[in-house]
Amino acid sequence: MNQTKYIFVTGGVTSSLGKGIIAASLAKLLQARGYRTTIQKFDPYINVDPGTLNPYEHGECFVTDDGAETDLDLGHYERFLNVPTSQANNVTTGRVYLSVIEKERRGEFLGKTVQVVPHITNEIKERMQLLGNSGEYDIVLTEIGGTVGDIESLPYIESVRQLLWELGDENAIVIHLTLIPYLAAAGELKTKPTQHSVKTLMESGIQADILVCRTEHELSDELRQKLALFCNVKREAVIQSIDASTIYDVPNLMLEEGLDKVALKKLNLPEKATPDLKQWNEFLFKLKNPKHTVTIGLVGKYVELQDSYKSILESFIHAGAANETKVNIVSVHSEYIDKDNVAEKLKVFDGILVAPGFGERGIEGKIETVRYVRENQVPFFGICLGMQMAVIEYARNVLGYEEANSTEMNPATPYPVIDLMDEQKTITDKGGTMRLGSWACAIEPNSKAFSIYGKSQIAERHRHRYEYNDRFRTEFEKAGLKASGVNPETGLVEIVEISNHPFFIGVQYHPEYKSTVANPHPLFVGFVKAAVLHKSVSN
Repeated sequence: MNQTKYIFVTGGVTSSLGKGIIAASLAKLLQARGYRTTIQKFDPYINVDPGTLNPYEHGECFVTDDGAETDLDLGHYERFLNVPTSQANNVTTGRVYLSVIEKERRGEFLGKTVQVVPHITNEIKERMQLLGNSGEYDIVLTEIGGTVGDIESLPYIESVRQLLWELGDENAIVIHLTLIPYLAAAGELKTKPTQHSVKTLMESGIQADILVCRTEHELSDELRQKLALFCNVKREAVIQSIDASTIYDVPNLMLEEGLDKVALKKLNLPEKATPDLKQWNEFLFKLKNPKHTVTIGLVGKYVELQDSYKSILESFIHAGAANETKVNIVSVHSEYIDKDNVAEKLKVFDGILVAPGFGERGIEGKIETVRYVRENQVPFFGICLGMQMAVIEYARNVLGYEEANSTEMNPATPYPVIDLMDEQKTITDKGGTMRLGSWACAIEPNSKAFSIYGKSQIAERHRHRYEYNDRFRTEFEKAGLKASGVNPETGLVEIVEISNHPFFIGVQYHPEYKSTVANPHPLFVGFVKAAVLHKSVSN
């Protein structure tokens, strides 16, 4: 197949309908039919990337192997497809404008007036086709962030319109995701919002090829017929997306609705084989038929918004299924934990994860949490800041350095056991300047980490500025906090653990970014296993 085909996914009526999940599910089905498939996301905000956004604003910031700080939807793409994404898979309006302005400053436009059309739209189209032009993919799905009709989305919609014309009917299609609300007072589903949304899209010059309708109730044949007629699509192209108990059901639901078949037909592609979802459905079976249940406390500072820790929550779903265990996650705000209430707040948990984060709010609560789990032999897993808190707690309560701290929280601490990385000390710009992307780690052979990973060389993704201060390493190791994983080039300590504890591991990196349905992350699998064991022993 020489011509890469393009599928654009737009949204209407309201935001948060799940464009990313629909795109990932369709991509999964196409991949399961033997097509080389990838997904990209175009976000209409002016930030250059989500790296400087507060998690309350935009959920977690996902990080790719090549060090791009991206939208959390890329996490869904990887979890569904089991294929790494990259810088090219996520583009923001800020990045587009920055690139065009830099070109203008270099004189690349030969003194012409730089305009949204054609300069911004050309930049967008170029980036939309970047992955397709690589020759690695048969089908590229592009999710357009925001809602049709938003001012911010207009340049993207216009770029899609131009591309549809340039590529031709059988090489590019548009899927429009919309909402069919249920009015309880009238006792019926309403199609008018969808009709208006499709009309808005048509006013921009785009005719949707497929309608995916989010709904809480089954769509009747009569309703589907009405939608097809008034939205100018084929009856078979009206696809129901009913609320599911888990996002991992959606590929099967889309298969039943024939979304992949309709898309392939529109693109004039053969159906090839029936989608091979054997491994996916084995995972689903284990997820829905657990033999055990554990309750994990997630101690963090952004717990009010679930999306702040999206990849961690999904990693627990993957690891739970691998252990045939239902993992109940209970969020605990670290700001409200202190010496007096820590035991009361945490005694109900079979394991505790101390989550990543930035800044000093809620720090003392995290340190108290670590002390509690260390002294009470409760399985503990610390990620990034969570690992740093474990180091500070150990320095204070085992080494006796009462004023030990991170220079992020107290620049004047006499015991800076966590310190700013050398290469970070001269940086003033915050965006895209942390230690980012995939870095190697060498694991000690006689360690818990080695028994979990089953190998001595790994690579994991990072997002941090502060690090374990190697100056104190000898003292820590003598006192029992072992540095079991180290970056071979920089000597940066990546993993700390306590040997004589059921499970006490802190990692400087973010293992949650690499967990997928097909490959649950071994650290999460090991942690859930330890929690199951802890619960059985405690009972």
